[in-house]
Amino acid sequence: MCADGKEEKKRPVLEIRDLSVSFRMYGHGLQQRELQVISGLHLTVYPGEIVAIAGSSGSGKSLLSAAILGILPDNARIDGHLHYKGQELTPKLQSRLRGTEIALVPQSVAYLDPLMKVGAQAERHYRPRLREKSRALFKRLDLPEQTPRLYPFQLSGGMARRVLVSTALITDAELIVADEPTPGLHLEAAKRVLSHFREIADAGAGVLLITHDLSLALETVDRIVVFYAGTAVEEAGAGDFSKEESLRHPYTKALYRAMPEHGFLTVSGSQPFVTELPRGCFYGPRCAYFSEECKGTIPYRGFQ
Repeated sequence: MCADGKEEKKRPVLEIRDLSVSFRMYGHGLQQRELQVISGLHLTVYPGEIVAIAGSSGSGKSLLSAAILGILPDNARIDGHLHYKGQELTPKLQSRLRGTEIALVPQSVAYLDPLMKVGAQAERHYRPRLREKSRALFKRLDLPEQTPRLYPFQLSGGMARRVLVSTALITDAELIVADEPTPGLHLEAAKRVLSHFREIADAGAGVLLITHDLSLALETVDRIVVFYAGTAVEEAGAGDFSKEESLRHPYTKALYRAMPEHGFLTVSGSQPFVTELPRGCFYGPRCAYFSEECKGTIPYRGFQ
């Protein structure tokens, strides 16, 4: 508590300010150019909450997870600020925290080592405490008893997905970045996975959940950051998605109308490629409310 009796605001476990990610690419001959795929991104995750990132494919969601973990390819360039618990996330610090205080649930099941049994990968070198914890996690994730003795090629897609989830949940990480952890899972299994993330957040960790399934995420998360063409157009509380009138950006409203329970309504056009981004609001060419004002600097619509 502060001296005036008010509760002191928690420090973010993850704070991102004005983040840009670009890639050095070759064009004609030996000519190089920079392709900026994430621009001007602001985002925070506090201990005890789940923040979801939603948006269409190709909007930069998975690249953000790689930037946080420090696993972007060598031709990537990062500008802006990434902080973990107040510390600048330098490459050295990312390497030290990765897999311990910061855990990743990767999108691709190819992250599992095909030459190592599942139990060895989940139990992290057979430390007794982790072996017991992983067995309990496997059971809670409805994985068969023989799963630790199997190789990845012997798993179904849904089983492999749940094994990946277990490798992150087994750690004592204070920040979990979950990149599409539920595709391939039936509804009840997907809900169970998200409930585990909820339990971890309620115990004090921060969770950044990247997802296409907005309807499912809304049952669990605290806030939603909406991505479009490599930037955040709006950040809203989960409760704001209870009605369209509570949402502010036209793209967020379009996502709301595209949800199954709201009619699967679509908007004409497509997300622009990084070399064809318009001035001002990137959603402008598809927006029914587009005006000259939208060609200028667009204020970030953060959660208040």
